[in-house]
Amino acid sequence: MDLASKSQTQRDRTQSSVERAYSFRSLDEYSFKDRFLIRAADLGMFVLISVIGCTLRWEIKGAENLAAAWTNGSIPIYTFWHDRIFFGTYFFRKRSIVIMTSQSFDGEYIARFIQRFGYGAVRGSSTRGGVGAIVEMVRLMRAGCPAGFSIDGPKGPRYVAKMGAVLLAKKTGNPILPFTITSDKRWTLNSWDRLQIPLPFTRTLVDIAPGITVPSDANEETMDAKRNELQQVLNVLVARGEDWRKNPEATFSNL
Repeated sequence: MDLASKSQTQRDRTQSSVERAYSFRSLDEYSFKDRFLIRAADLGMFVLISVIGCTLRWEIKGAENLAAAWTNGSIPIYTFWHDRIFFGTYFFRKRSIVIMTSQSFDGEYIARFIQRFGYGAVRGSSTRGGVGAIVEMVRLMRAGCPAGFSIDGPKGPRYVAKMGAVLLAKKTGNPILPFTITSDKRWTLNSWDRLQIPLPFTRTLVDIAPGITVPSDANEETMDAKRNELQQVLNVLVARGEDWRKNPEATFSNL
């Protein structure tokens, strides 16, 4: 195969990846009952997030860090804890962010409702299809699509950072952008992640940390150090969010 043919094949593969990420996947492999449940959960979550999200009173700290993540040709790898997925889905909607979802029943309805908010979905997780999903996300980022990770998902342990975002940052040269979102008043579900759902009309803080870069030649020790750095930053963001709930006028020190 000559160079021109290889280039065309790569372009076709990238275009196919983009189309697949932003399109609903066929549900033919599921039973009639499961197809009904997936569609019901998909629409239910889309309506719930839309209705509550539009009432929230947003406060943003670290907007300059978000802007910096888009400079010099880079695009961000948004990274957050799984319990903040309700807030994050609404706030970062319509930005073409590609999210990894699990290859499961739950992952399918999650993929569908986030696609309704303008996200892309790549199937895979730390336990099933993870390597292939990272390869797909690398391809999508090179096509200009920002990425996102609920970094302790899909099943935990809660608040323990996994390696996916760090590996993607190494492969693409793009910065990891840690953030958290905290509502003054919220429900907390009795799930593995203690999922947070904000009460309508409540004050909600978006706190965005400076980006974390990973060298392209990072070895295992450096990768572990970067994951630990990400873990620490997200822990600090959670603590700052809880301090903000107690004292909204508090001044935050730089990370």
